[in-house]
Amino acid sequence: MRPDAELPFFFGTDSDLFGMYHAPERPARRGVLMCAPLGQDLIRCHRLYRQLAQALAAQGLAVLRFDYHGTGDSAGGSADVDWERCVSDTVVAAAELRARARVDRVVAFGARLGGSLAMCAAEQARFGEVIAWDPVLEGDDYVSALDAMQAALREDAGRFTRPRSHADIAEQWLGFDVGERLREQLSALSVGAADVPTLVLDSTADAQPSRWDRIASSHGAIAAISPPTPWNDLRRLETAILSQPVIQAVSGHLREGA
Repeated sequence: MRPDAELPFFFGTDSDLFGMYHAPERPARRGVLMCAPLGQDLIRCHRLYRQLAQALAAQGLAVLRFDYHGTGDSAGGSADVDWERCVSDTVVAAAELRARARVDRVVAFGARLGGSLAMCAAEQARFGEVIAWDPVLEGDDYVSALDAMQAALREDAGRFTRPRSHADIAEQWLGFDVGERLREQLSALSVGAADVPTLVLDSTADAQPSRWDRIASSHGAIAAISPPTPWNDLRRLETAILSQPVIQAVSGHLREGA
């Protein structure tokens, strides 16, 4: 890999957003914006996102990974994360990728809430396509699952010699502070179809293609990925999410669409 192939930088109106640009060897015709999930999913997917970005750059695509306000290396803390700000940050990041790579067509990739954000920002960001891996469609179900995992984590004898008090983990989800506004925003979230082609990568344990019809039927497709991804398995909370089938599916799809 060339020493200048990965460029870290800050961008945005106040230079408060952190990005990592993966440059192809030759001028690109398309760009890929990698929309990260939030919370523990972000940490667990970090390595896969980097591997996928490197694979896509090797195919001649310009790739930008970035952190929303309050996440990763961007300004702000996790309690400051705001859904609407994440959507606007996605739009800003898409514009940054276009300017930096000198491309107009940008494809968005996102896992879990990253896929949801890509679909919510699709029109404003002018995405040519969205590739969503197990996106969150109903926020109230997602919030309930996180609350259940948080409650189980509090009493996890494998991690703590005695149950942690409710006060110790109040306003947290799996080690990340969460503001009441984000909780309310996610509880009200219901993601519909983006007005762009959407490829859904389904690696849920209870794979039911029909669940994705409302976001993929008219403008895209659904592809099953195995083995299932253990998103909500508390026993594997500290284990990185690695999926070579996902990398192969995304890189193969974008190679075919070149």
